[in-house]
Amino acid sequence: MDFRTDLALERCESLDKKDTDGIEIEAFEAKKAKVSRISVTNKNGEKAVGKPMGEYVTVEVAPFARQAQFIDDSLDALVTEIRRFLPEKGSVLVAGLGNMKITPDALGPKCASMIFSTRHITGEIQKATGLYGLRCVSSVSTGVTGDTGVEAGELLKGIIDGVKPDTVITVDALAARSVSRLGNTVQMCSTGIVPGSGVGNARREISEKTLGVPVVAIGVPTVVDAATLVADYSGDVSFVSDNGTENMMVTPREIDLMIERAAKLTALAINCALQPDISPEDMLILTS
Repeated sequence: MDFRTDLALERCESLDKKDTDGIEIEAFEAKKAKVSRISVTNKNGEKAVGKPMGEYVTVEVAPFARQAQFIDDSLDALVTEIRRFLPEKGSVLVAGLGNMKITPDALGPKCASMIFSTRHITGEIQKATGLYGLRCVSSVSTGVTGDTGVEAGELLKGIIDGVKPDTVITVDALAARSVSRLGNTVQMCSTGIVPGSGVGNARREISEKTLGVPVVAIGVPTVVDAATLVADYSGDVSFVSDNGTENMMVTPREIDLMIERAAKLTALAINCALQPDISPEDMLILTS
């Protein structure tokens, strides 16, 4: 059975060694974080992983629901990896994807609300605040098609045509295969995202191919396919299809706290990556 997951790392973990042509993996410890860098370099790698050619990075940190401290080595690891995906200069649009009304899917909108948007800080506002030398950043929460009637990709294309950012960063909730990766894992990649694909509700692709600018996708797994739980704990894959669990998703009971802290850490890491001259402490003040 092909278990549902958005994490490139989990797909690589399920491969036989003979299927790793076109896949390069580098894993290392970064103090309190574990970093895995995966490069999919050819069509064989694409087929094996089920993801397009590009780079995928997974940063595993302390569980968000148990971690109240945001300024630590975990933040440093996230900032370092995010910066690797971004050009040194140029304007950036940060887009929060997802549904604020559904807690496991609220990561993107909550993160977008904490992004330090600077595009409007010019002229007299710049003089009054003393905020000089800022990278141009704008942010938006796309909402969901069920509320707006507009695909997130369509909305972003319209914004990009007007704002003309050099890079887009998307933030969205993901699905994992392993329960152990819920709420303590951040994935980022250079290939964009297909919103809803992890929960079987794929929407329009958001990538450089569809938007015309580079897209860095950042996500945190917040749900796991119930079929994974059944198969992992029972050891019987056939049991899954007999009970309808392939249509169910499971999320932790502390999901509210997990989302709040994951969104805050992700937003802080993005803000610090984009504005390296501002300390994390000052950034928290500016965005609170």
